[in-house]
Amino acid sequence: MFAAFSVVALASVALLTAAALVGADRGISSAHQADRQYTAYRVATAAADAYRAAGGWPAADLSAARSLAAGAGAVLTVRNADDEMMSGGSGSGTEDDHGMSGSGGGHHGQGSGSGPRASAPVVVDGRTVGSVHLVFSAGSGSAGLSVAWGWVAGAAVGAVALALAVSWFVTRRLSAPVVRVAATARALAAGDRSARTHIDAPGELGELAHAFDAMADNVSHAEQARHRLAADVAHELRTPLASLQAGLEELRDGYADASTERLASLHDQALRLGRIIGDLGELADAESARLSLHLTQVDLTALTVAAVAEREAELRTAGLTVGTIPGPTPLLVRADADRLHQALGNLLSNTARHCRPGDTVTVTVSATPVEALVEVADTGPGIPTAELPHVFDRLWRGTRARAGGGSGIGLAVVRELVTAHGGTVTADSGPGGGTLMTLRLPRAEPRGSRRTPAPASAPRVA
Repeated sequence: MFAAFSVVALASVALLTAAALVGADRGISSAHQADRQYTAYRVATAAADAYRAAGGWPAADLSAARSLAAGAGAVLTVRNADDEMMSGGSGSGTEDDHGMSGSGGGHHGQGSGSGPRASAPVVVDGRTVGSVHLVFSAGSGSAGLSVAWGWVAGAAVGAVALALAVSWFVTRRLSAPVVRVAATARALAAGDRSARTHIDAPGELGELAHAFDAMADNVSHAEQARHRLAADVAHELRTPLASLQAGLEELRDGYADASTERLASLHDQALRLGRIIGDLGELADAESARLSLHLTQVDLTALTVAAVAEREAELRTAGLTVGTIPGPTPLLVRADADRLHQALGNLLSNTARHCRPGDTVTVTVSATPVEALVEVADTGPGIPTAELPHVFDRLWRGTRARAGGGSGIGLAVVRELVTAHGGTVTADSGPGGGTLMTLRLPRAEPRGSRRTPAPASAPRVA
């Protein structure tokens, strides 16, 4: 990159330098030629005055014309109208046979001398009676060119140095973030999940660095979730698996009879293992929900009514009385309908698992100017005050949850899903029993008159 910038800079400076030198040369040469031509016209005027005063060339006194030519450092030759040389000299008054050829409006002749030339007609009373020819010294005007060339050359050297310095600076500014991102990528590939670029650069390079760091964060979170899942699986499966293994070994070794009760107990252990594995997979999906949400405008009232209708059989089987108090419709939230249905289903299943037969469950939907709320209240035994801060923790089970065989995952899934939607979920329990689970989600602005209907059924079941 630096080499490319340097080549472009050097080529640009070389082109501009050549153009400046040629332009200066031609400009100064043109200015000197104009001065020489002006001198020729002055000499022609002096020669015309001499011609007029003498009445012809033979008696004309050309000393004034020679003085002007000598003052300009030129050799003067005067010719008559027939191109015959009337006077010639070296500028000091000595007569020589110089034949001249000039430029401008005068007649051209031939003669000695190799310097710049200028000529002009001698006009007397509107009639051309001859011409003057000036030959200037070969070095005439070269001093100005030398000065101009010196300045142009100095400016070219300075421009090259500045261009190389700027090229180096820009190259470092462009390549340093890319090199840093590459080094961070290699560190991540080598297993350092804490490696980040920490680049605060403007423009596209800054966006690249921020996107890379965000990707690294997602990779780190996914790996942490995988490690947590592996640890959770090992923790949750250890006890039922050990019990199942011990029971099977007793049957294999003949220490216990393969009775129906014994086989049913082992079957229950296997079912518990399957339920725990399913819950852990569901928790892993919920923890990655932020990356897979398909957000649309959803009518929370209709969605809640559908979720209660789907779980109503489970709730009634547990001996509970179910009531629904719907809120305003449409009550729009921006959510993934399937994931939100899953969260509501988990709340209802948790209620069915821990309430007593004969208890009542009431689901209420309401709204504030900025939030939509779903409250699941029951008249069950409630949750001890000391356990309330932990009910949504992963794999945490209270006293009643352990007695009921809960895995401590269902409410953790609810919290992960609701948090992924930008909402919150809380639990409260009164001193006389009963539990209130409150789910809060930010309301969405209606999009014109369009409404998003609630799904007829939810594919996810807690």
